[in-house]
Amino acid sequence: MATDKLMEKIRSKEALVGVIGLGYVGLPLVREFTRGGARVIGFDVDQSKVDLLMAGKSYIEHIPSDLIKEMIGSGRFEPTTDFDRLREPDCILICVPTPLTKMREPDMTYIEKTADTIAAHLRKGQLIVLESTTYPGTTREVLLPLLEKTGLKVGKDFYLGFSPEREDPGRKDYTTKTIPKVVGGYDKHSLALAAACYEIAIDNVVRVSSCEAAEAAKILENTYRCVNIALVNELKVLFDRMGIDVWEVIRAASTKPFGFTPFYPGPGLGGHCIPIDPFYLSWKARQYEMPTRFIELAGEVNVGMPRFVVGKLMDSLNDRAKALKGSKVLVLGLAYKKDIDDVRESPSLELIKLLKEKGAKVDYNDPHVPRTHKMREYDLKMTSKKLSAKMLAGYDAVLISTDHASYDYQFIVDNAQLVLDTRNATNGVKRGAKKIIKA
Repeated sequence: MATDKLMEKIRSKEALVGVIGLGYVGLPLVREFTRGGARVIGFDVDQSKVDLLMAGKSYIEHIPSDLIKEMIGSGRFEPTTDFDRLREPDCILICVPTPLTKMREPDMTYIEKTADTIAAHLRKGQLIVLESTTYPGTTREVLLPLLEKTGLKVGKDFYLGFSPEREDPGRKDYTTKTIPKVVGGYDKHSLALAAACYEIAIDNVVRVSSCEAAEAAKILENTYRCVNIALVNELKVLFDRMGIDVWEVIRAASTKPFGFTPFYPGPGLGGHCIPIDPFYLSWKARQYEMPTRFIELAGEVNVGMPRFVVGKLMDSLNDRAKALKGSKVLVLGLAYKKDIDDVRESPSLELIKLLKEKGAKVDYNDPHVPRTHKMREYDLKMTSKKLSAKMLAGYDAVLISTDHASYDYQFIVDNAQLVLDTRNATNGVKRGAKKIIKA
C-alpha cells in the first residue's frame, strides 16, 4: 500500500523533504529537518537567495552563515529555483506568504500559484502540507481542488495536511524544534504521514482532527493576541488623555498572580501574522453571515495606531513652536520588534510613509536592517543612518519605534531635542525626562 511505503520512508529518514519558500518560516524548517537527519530540497523563486545559500551565506540574522555552510556541506540541503524538481520530494511543505489585498481581504495568489506548480509535477505517493497561515477551509477549498485537477485523488494517490507555522524570530526560550507543532490531515492516512514527517524535526507534534481545526488553531492564537493588544492600545490613547502612564498601569496590574496576562501597547502591529490573521477570519465569517464585530474592532484599533503616533508627534512639535512639515525626524528601529531583522508589516514602515506624507524629512536607524528592500506595499529606498551625538542633535525629533536592546537610550535622550517613545524604552533613563513624550 502506498501509505505504508511512504510511512516506511519517513520513519527511516529516507524520505526526501521539499520546502517551498526559504524565508523566515521555510529556512528554520530546513534547519530542523537537516538536523533531524533528513535530506531537504529548498525551493524559492528568488535566485539571489539561492545563490547566497549555495555560497554558504545567510540572509536571516538569527540563522548564522556557518549553519548554512554546514547544511550545504553535509549534502543534506540543496536550494534551487528549479520547480521542475518538485517530483523528487516525498513530502512537500508549503511556506509561502498569505498577505491581504488593499481591501483587507485574503490574497490567495501565492498559495494558488504554488498549488498550480505542484500540480504540474504531482506524482503518486507524495505528501503535501500547507504551513501558510490562513482562514479555516483553505486547504480543502483552495489547495485540494487545484491538486485534484491532475486526476489524482487525495487519500489514495497523494496525501494532504495543514500544519501552521509558529515562528517567532528573536525568541531565546523556544526554537522551531521545541515549539509544539499542530498538525491536521485531510484523512487519517494524511494525518499519520504528516505527523510522522514533522516528528523527524520537531520535539512535540500535536495532532488534531482535521485541516480546518489546525487552521483555526493558528487563527485563534493570533486573534487572541491581536484583541488583547488592541485593548491596551485603546487604553493607551484613553490614559494619555487622562494623564495616566499606561506602562505604569500595566506593571501594577501584572503584580496580580492570577487572572491577568500583560500585553503591551506600541506604534501598531507588525510581523506577518497578527496584523493579518484576524481580517482573514472576519472575511471567512461573512460567508456564514456571522459578523465578527469584536475582532474587526480590534483590527481597526491596531491599524489606527501609527496615525495616533504621528498625531502625538505633531502636537509635541507644535508645543515647541514647530510644524511637522519641514521637520527632520529620525525613526529608531525598522524591524517589527526588538533585536531582529524582520520588517514584515512593521509599523515603522507606515510611520515613515505617514511622516513623509505630512511633509517631514525622515531618516531611520536600525542596527539589524542596514537598508530597506522592495516589498509588496513599500519601496522606501532608504539606508540606516549611523548614530552619533551630532547626528541626533540635528533632528527635530527622534521617534523610538522599535526598542532594540543595543540602543543606549540615555545617550539618545541626552543628545536629542525631542524623543517620542512608543515602546517605553526610556523608562530607565535618569536625565532629560522633559524631552521624552510617551506615545
